[in-house]
Amino acid sequence: MGYTVLIPARLASTRLPDKPLADIAGKPMVVRVAERAMQSNATRVVVAADSRKIVQACRAHGVEAVLTRDDHPSGSDRLAEASRILGLAPQDRVVNVQGDEPLIAASLIDAVAAMLDERPDASMSTAAHPIADLAEFVNPNVVKAVLDAKGMALYFSRAPLPWWRDGFGGGISRLPTPAPLRHIGIYGYRVAFLQQFPALAQAPVEICEALEQLRALWHGHRIAVHVSDHAPGPGVDTPADLERVRQLF
Repeated sequence: MGYTVLIPARLASTRLPDKPLADIAGKPMVVRVAERAMQSNATRVVVAADSRKIVQACRAHGVEAVLTRDDHPSGSDRLAEASRILGLAPQDRVVNVQGDEPLIAASLIDAVAAMLDERPDASMSTAAHPIADLAEFVNPNVVKAVLDAKGMALYFSRAPLPWWRDGFGGGISRLPTPAPLRHIGIYGYRVAFLQQFPALAQAPVEICEALEQLRALWHGHRIAVHVSDHAPGPGVDTPADLERVRQLF
């Protein structure tokens, strides 16, 4: 069963202005992301942009793009609009690939899409990988995922979770066993839920943690999690990240 990759792209960025258009080896970053997505089994890859400059840059490199409103509060809102513009059916599957992940693996995109077929009781799917570095475990910018026995998300947090009972006594000097999981910011949706999601009331835990996926859990929706053996390629949030990715290309 085919699926569509949607890539939200927003021109404004506090740490890296015009980030989607940042040059990586002669092409805009958002085009590099789309090219990686095109290596997956997706039947369609579309950039959902908030600026005509992004749309024009994508089309100049043969990447399909649609122009969405520039006042969306989140990427999910932007993708919900894009799915309506594209006329996607309620049962269609969409994978949200972030526009600052030019090294994302096509196999990871396919795995997140496949989770929706494997777990019909899930409204969403996402991914995680084991944490091997203590610094990542305690870093609030690294989101941790806690799963149940069936691979469904119980919670996502910026806190170091899970936490062993006597952890506070000796401080954080080691990783818990089994290895905690780092959440990877890629999401699969059925279109019907994607279009419903922005209308759901924000959850108190979502506001506290600044993690949008907690809204789905708070409203009783299930999130299936694909656990990858490997961390994804580095994303781009800062000028230093951009230079690192340029060197890799």
